[in-house]
Amino acid sequence: MSTPPLAGAGIPPGAFSGTQAQAAREVNTASLCRIGQETVQDIVFRTMEIFQLLRNMQLPNGVTYHTGTYQDRLGKLQEHLRQLSILFRKLRLVYDKCNENCAGLDPVPIEQLIPYVEEDGSKHDDRGAASQLRFASEERREIMEVNKKLKQKNQQLKQIMDQLRNLIWDINAMLAMRN
Repeated sequence: MSTPPLAGAGIPPGAFSGTQAQAAREVNTASLCRIGQETVQDIVFRTMEIFQLLRNMQLPNGVTYHTGTYQDRLGKLQEHLRQLSILFRKLRLVYDKCNENCAGLDPVPIEQLIPYVEEDGSKHDDRGAASQLRFASEERREIMEVNKKLKQKNQQLKQIMDQLRNLIWDINAMLAMRN
């Protein structure tokens, strides 16, 4: 899990020459966010490795322990912590650069980000809205009628089920009396 180097994060664009300066200017906010995401993933990975090392590491509490193994694990732990510190500094640079790039931007309402097809004229909008309102009210009226009919049918089915239940009850009672 290695991340590409952050081009131009803490270095002014004038420090580069030729294509390097152009590449530094082409780093946009989206690529910075991707670099930041990869850095966060590296931080999580390194942290998991640190916890794994700590779990496997025994503390020197007077028990006979190989000092060479202890020193080796301690060295690995310190190296991971150093790399973790570097990754956090890199993440801070990416965060600051993203904030710098987005500082002048006005927040755009979400509704404006969704593309939709407009009708050709504003006159159509008034008539279109009226026809949509009329259509919606007709549709609502139809739905209400269907619901009313549905309730009536449900009531009829309930009555039929009650009659069948009573009939079966009577048949069972007669069969029981015959025996």
